[in-house]
Amino acid sequence: MSDLATTIHNERTKLTATWLNGLAIAVMAIGGFAPLITYVSSAESSLSVEGLALIGVICLLLSAALHLVARIVLGRLKT
Repeated sequence: MSDLATTIHNERTKLTATWLNGLAIAVMAIGGFAPLITYVSSAESSLSVEGLALIGVICLLLSAALHLVARIVLGRLKT
């Protein structure tokens, strides 16, 4: 593979990994932190503490999984 083709492949791979990692951050921010902030700042909340904890754990696990997929994608870089 030529140097230019390798460079293009690597840049596309890094772009994909960056997108996946950004998605992981968004999932954690929206699904994990937003309900917590709403719960703390509101006197009346429709979520129980258990429901809030469950959403937080699910979003944390999904975020971690997306981050790990991004790391796997980076493993496809060519030298």
